[in-house]
This record gives sequence, structure tokens and C-alpha cells, in this order.
Amino acid sequence: MHLKLHFTFSRNIKSLRFEKRFLKKFDNFSPKKCDVIIVCGGDGFMLRTIQKLYKYKKPFFGINCGTVGFLMNDYKNDFLEKQITDSKSIILNPLVASVLSTNKMKSTLYAINEISLLRQTKQTSSIRIFKNKRKVIDKLVGDGVLLCTPIGSTAYNYSVGGPLLKLNSEKLALTPISGFKPKNWRGEIVSNNNNLKFENLNIKRPISLVADNYEIRNVKKVSVKLNKKIEIKLFYKNNQDYTKKLKNLLKSK
Repeated sequence: MHLKLHFTFSRNIKSLRFEKRFLKKFDNFSPKKCDVIIVCGGDGFMLRTIQKLYKYKKPFFGINCGTVGFLMNDYKNDFLEKQITDSKSIILNPLVASVLSTNKMKSTLYAINEISLLRQTKQTSSIRIFKNKRKVIDKLVGDGVLLCTPIGSTAYNYSVGGPLLKLNSEKLALTPISGFKPKNWRGEIVSNNNNLKFENLNIKRPISLVADNYEIRNVKKVSVKLNKKIEIKLFYKNNQDYTKKLKNLLKSK
């Protein structure tokens, strides 16, 4: 079976070597006409590529040219098509954030990993948090807060002390970022059916919203929910699946 492949490469040295190697051997079809999108780079580059190309509804196969590579596969031989056809697949659903800025501008951002609300200045942020119609936190004082998917729980969420989620957990992690008040709140795990809302309580202390690699500044209110209508398929080699990488991270904790 000959697959129609679309290749995209980050600009690091390892990725550029793959570019020379693959484009000598394979045709580079457009995202619209291909069967699989091949992404050579790190996790950040994969996220940017998904953001850009998920509209074509094609599966993604990542080749790790970065460091951790939770979204990627190791590549050690030339049997690319066989590795793809022998792979397992997982389905990712993105978070969608409906944002109202202080200037009354409305925006929508999508994220595979997490939505983060962060202080823009030296002063701490003050954020009120709702889960559906129930108030979770009246006033969170600190650097901000993030809401992440299971696959995003290994990224920024993990670095600020948030929980690691199993891929099939159907949960989201709500985690404070350097929270100062309330002192005993360390975040919580919530169902991915919930709608989370965030309000900036002090407009004079501006906050920004970051959805993976995209940012909106001077945010007033945000509503975030998992969009289950958008399905993004990601291929993993049998010996490079997400579960094994998660277990290795847990062992090193």
C-alpha cells in the first residue's frame, strides 16, 4: 500500500536531515490530497501544525526531532509507510475558549494541551472561577490558572505541580499557577463535560489567555469547554505509545 503523505518540518538540524531524506524518497502531497500528515519536530511544532491543518481531517504521524516528544514517535529505519500502517491511533478533542477582552472584542481559540490565564504585569492576578453555574473559587490570587486535557497534563500543567491524567480518563485538570490565595487550594480534576468560566476581577491588573501557542491579551472573561465534535487522530507506533511515555514520566517523578 502506497500512502499519499504530506510532510512538514521544523527548522532544527535533525528535522532538516529528515527533510532531505524523505523528500528524495517520497512525493510531498498537499494536506488536502494526502492520506497522512507527517510532522518532523518537537511537541510544540506538532501543536502548531495541528492548529494549522486539523481542518483537513487527516491523521497526524509525528517524528520526534525535539526532546520529550509525547506527541511524537522515534524513527530508526526507512520503513515509514509500514510504521504508519502498523500504528495505533488516539483521538484528541480540543479545548475551545470563547474570550471577551476588556475592549469588548470577542475571540475564539482552540487548544490541544491547555488554556492558561496569566498575569501580564508584575502584579498578581485575581481570577474568579466557575464550573458550569457553580462558583469554584471566588478569588484566586497568584500568577494565574490553567485548564488542560489529559495529553496536556504532561506539559505546563505537570511543571506547575498539576496531576497527570490517563488518556482515557475523560477528565480535565484545573491547576493554579503560583497560587497565593486561597492557600489550601491546589486545583482539582473535573469531568470533560463541564463548562469552565473565568473572570478577571481587577481590570487594572491585566491578564492574558494562552491557548497552546496563541495568545490574547487584556482578557476580561473566558468560557472554556472541550469540543467533542472536532476529532483529531494521532498515530503512535506500538512501542512508542502515549501510555508508556506517561508511565516513564511517573517513574521519574
